[in-house]
Amino acid sequence: MRNLIVANWKMNPSSQKEAEEIFNGIKSGAEGVSSEVVICPPALYLPLLKGMLLGAQNVFWEEKGAFTGEISAEMLKDLGVEYVIIGHSERRKYFGETDEIVNKKIKKALEVGLKVIFCIGETAEERNAGKKSEVLERQIAAGLAEIRNPKFEIRNLAIAYEPVWAIGTGNNCSVEETKESLEFIRKIVGDCRVLYGGSVKSENSGDYIKIAGANGLLVGGASLNAEEFVKIIKSAE
Repeated sequence: MRNLIVANWKMNPSSQKEAEEIFNGIKSGAEGVSSEVVICPPALYLPLLKGMLLGAQNVFWEEKGAFTGEISAEMLKDLGVEYVIIGHSERRKYFGETDEIVNKKIKKALEVGLKVIFCIGETAEERNAGKKSEVLERQIAAGLAEIRNPKFEIRNLAIAYEPVWAIGTGNNCSVEETKESLEFIRKIVGDCRVLYGGSVKSENSGDYIKIAGANGLLVGGASLNAEEFVKIIKSAE
């Protein structure tokens, strides 16, 4: 099982030129690595970037129609996009995405042959209240409802454990706690890749894979620095 290293650029950078510079820096620096490396830029940059695996940051569950501002799974597939991030905590927090909405997106993405990076994770309040396992189990059960069905390719699913309190805060989850969480998730989902995300940087990235046992990483801010992201990619080798 190859490691999966994913760059989530979020709503960055602010120009096409900068996007191409970051992308080209990563492409040249990551040449020949054994991991599967995926770049997830803002949607309007997707057609401009060539030579690496691409992922989208969002998708809609309908094929077409009067859904202003949305992008369908079929459109992404036709564009040559292979991956899509679904259920990120920022989508849940700022755009009101529920577990049921996440489930509809996952089903549609898998149906058309996209590979899904399904994000789950607990807030600081839930963690402090001792509800982490309960939250993760609920998110998995609801997000993957009706997914274990022959019409879907379950091998095209990866789970990204991203504790909400660690995302963009610099307060990354300890390797020990991450290992426990990943083992808990695997007991539920079985044989699929489980990634870690949350304040990942080159100083800690290797430990999440080699000690905590993650099958890869979902990287936010650090992926906007080509040199730093290449170091993260190579730490998994």
